[in-house]
Formats: sequence, C-alpha cells, structure tokens
Amino acid sequence: MADGGEIGMQEAKAHAVLTNEVGLHARPSVKLTQLAKRFASTIEVAIAADGPWTDAKSPVKIMRVKAAKGETLFLRANGTDAEAAIAALVDLVNRKFDEE
Repeated sequence: MADGGEIGMQEAKAHAVLTNEVGLHARPSVKLTQLAKRFASTIEVAIAADGPWTDAKSPVKIMRVKAAKGETLFLRANGTDAEAAIAALVDLVNRKFDEE
C-alpha cells in the first residue's frame, strides 16, 4: 500500500463487545448499516481481528455475519471521516443498538 494516500484520508479501527440480547441480527443489522451509510468512508466489520471483513453498508451482508451476544465486533474504516464513523458505530454497539 501507499504511504498515506490522499490528503485527508484516515484509517481507523476499533472493536466492541455485543451486549444486546439478539447480537447482530435483523434490527441491529439495519441500524448498523443505516448509520454506516451516513459516512463517506469505506466501513467494514468482522467477528475476528483478521477477518473475513464484511461491507458495513450492506444490510444483507451484515445479517450474514450472525454475531451473537458476547462476541466481539471488529470495525475498520478508511476515508475522510473514518475516525468519526468508527466512533459512531462503537457508540451504537455500546448503546445496545438503542433496543434495551
């Protein structure tokens, strides 16, 4: 990879434990993808630090992740608003997707 790419580009990574009862299933998946789509950055999630990585802006792909309560959700983003995107998604997970 290049040594930094375009000016203003960021790379951000984080992880959060799924503490909501249903984990990453239908409603939480939709909330996650709706939030991810608000950002310009490429955003991906995984349930292992080394992947496989899934496009966080695709509801169908996110539902296929099927992460259960107690699993760690790894997040990474690349783009001009990567840090803000990751912070917002971690906050959503930590708030139990506003469902409890």
